[in-house]
Amino acid sequence: MDSSLSHTEPKLLAEERSGDNAPALSVSTLSNLLKRHVEGAFSHVRLRGEISGWKRAASGHAYLKLKDADAAIDGVIWKGVMSRVAFAPADGIEVIVTGKLTTYPARSNYQIVIESMELAGEGALLALLDATRKRLAADGLFDVSRKRPLPFLPRVIGVVTSPTGAVIRDILHRLADRCPTRVIVWPVLVQGGEAPAQIVAAVNGFGALSGENRPDLVIVARGGGSVEDLWSFNEEAVVRAVAACPIPIISAIGHETDTTLCDFAADLRAPTPTAAAELAVPVRSDLLGHLAALHGRSVRATNRHHEQARERVSLTARRLPSVEALLGGQRQRTDDLGERLRRGLAHRIERARGSVARSSGALRPALLQNLLARRSENLVQIRSRLKPQVLTTRVEQARGRVDALWRLAQSFHPDAPLKRGYARVEARKGGLVTSVVRAHAAGALSLHFCDGRIDVQVERSAPRGYSSPKPEQPKLL
Repeated sequence: MDSSLSHTEPKLLAEERSGDNAPALSVSTLSNLLKRHVEGAFSHVRLRGEISGWKRAASGHAYLKLKDADAAIDGVIWKGVMSRVAFAPADGIEVIVTGKLTTYPARSNYQIVIESMELAGEGALLALLDATRKRLAADGLFDVSRKRPLPFLPRVIGVVTSPTGAVIRDILHRLADRCPTRVIVWPVLVQGGEAPAQIVAAVNGFGALSGENRPDLVIVARGGGSVEDLWSFNEEAVVRAVAACPIPIISAIGHETDTTLCDFAADLRAPTPTAAAELAVPVRSDLLGHLAALHGRSVRATNRHHEQARERVSLTARRLPSVEALLGGQRQRTDDLGERLRRGLAHRIERARGSVARSSGALRPALLQNLLARRSENLVQIRSRLKPQVLTTRVEQARGRVDALWRLAQSFHPDAPLKRGYARVEARKGGLVTSVVRAHAAGALSLHFCDGRIDVQVERSAPRGYSSPKPEQPKLL
């Protein structure tokens, strides 16, 4: 037996036969001995292999196999370690893991408990990046036609980045220098296993805002780092969230030479976070200078327009004739008409005076008295004719004539014969029916009596008689 196992006291399972010099061990005892031996001898190992059978359990733990051309070993990653993995593991990815070996007694096999995982070299990482890029490009996420123009002067800017790094300070400082703008920061992790989910939640959260807090522009920013450090911004979920955001997005990931898939999906890529702030807003002093220049141009244009208008008015005024030339003839005509008016008024007054003199001679008192006497006699005669008895008789005679005319009019009313037992036949569609031919043509008739109307239908042929005499009806007793 190995000397490393000799310090453990074996458990006897049964009475030993005489002559046995090696006690019998239980399976559990042997498994525990092997577990302690393996964990003690291989407490820290680094393995390189290809992931196979990757599975993430509901508990958050992950299980996999690491294999090469000739062998394979089981592996487990606990939930707390998974949050620190900078990329999304998948089958076929070659990785380097660090951990310790242990055994799993229930299945009598050994496995490695992984404490860290990284891609096996930058080439493998770039190959995975290229495969993801091709898949997303095939879905149209990087099409140039999807790019939207940035707002010229955003009212609110949303920033998705770490709240403790130098990136947010650089962005805020640059915005304050160029054009002070309201900034809303959505703090996220920018590295590690939990970073992609937080970045997706931040981008979607900005897109779902409404009202005065909704940004006009979103900046997704992070400082420089290695490919592994920036890997969160290459995750498919993050890239799809950036492409689907309804708000224009500037991607400012890493330094100028760093490139992530978010740069392709965003509406604009900035080489650095500071450059993103410069692209987001114009320079306030430049705007003020431009406005001042425009104001000066408008003032000069207005003054030039006034000067030109004043010159045109002056030239036009010089071409117009003088007031004396325009009104000389009218003034002379007015003087002539004034003279004629005075002469006409004098002649009119003389004629009026002659007429008054003739009329005053005819208005003698005797003539007026004779005229008044004749009018008085006519008035007496008229009063004698207007006696009450005469008026009453005339009124009665007029009423009798009106009554006679009314009775005559009533006799000619179309409904007057109906009261004497007659009926008026009309077609149901309208019109008076006065003959059998029109009755057959109308088909549907209305019979109007003095107390109402009955609708009837005209038969096309006469009713057929009985083929034999009608039998006598029984007499009622």
